[in-house]
Amino acid sequence: MSDSVLIVEDDKDIADLIRVNLSELGVETSHQDNGEKALFMALEKDYSLLILDVMLPGVSGLDICRQVRDKKPSQAIIMLTAKSSETDRVLGLELGADDYITKPFSVRELQARVRSQLRKVHVLQAVNTPENEEESCTLVIGNLSINQKNHQVYLSQQELELTATEFELLHHLASHPNQVFSRSQLLESVWGYHHSGYEHTVNSHINRLRAKIEIEATSPQIVQTVWGVGYKFNPQGVENE
Repeated sequence: MSDSVLIVEDDKDIADLIRVNLSELGVETSHQDNGEKALFMALEKDYSLLILDVMLPGVSGLDICRQVRDKKPSQAIIMLTAKSSETDRVLGLELGADDYITKPFSVRELQARVRSQLRKVHVLQAVNTPENEEESCTLVIGNLSINQKNHQVYLSQQELELTATEFELLHHLASHPNQVFSRSQLLESVWGYHHSGYEHTVNSHINRLRAKIEIEATSPQIVQTVWGVGYKFNPQGVENE
């Protein structure tokens, strides 16, 4: 079954550019230039990936992101933002986008971002395939249990609802306890690229992850900041949850 991408963009030239370049990846694409109609399509149909422009007629891309994330927690979402609009980039990530691309963008950058998200989608599809009967691979640290096969996370016996990207970020950090990773290292390991200027992607996902696993997100004990360097997973922190 081929991957399908819904492109929500009111600039026809940009939408056509995306469609042409995704066709090189063997991806089926649909296009919608109206936010209201796009929201309906995103909620009613199953797409491997949504590519959402922020500014749209009707419902904004940010609103679509928020509503889709609420109804479909595992939906892969990439936001398209203007290069000058840092606020939109940060807000999009805080609302649940997995990644963002600033316009204008290169073909190589677009394809790298899409490949990265589709890779996560394929992992989730493999997890949900009934025929996949391999033994589960579970990482247990203190009160935290991370099942890589089922993409399930339990903290103090309570299941956490994480997006695919949040799961991969947590699993990567937890697999290397006390090791400090820079934002560029996390971009390469979790998102699959290392373009400069995309640090907000890591920062926002760390904040979203902390909001779900920490007792007090403003004073994190599990995913800690090492000032001037990056982030690390503190195994002692999960023993206090």
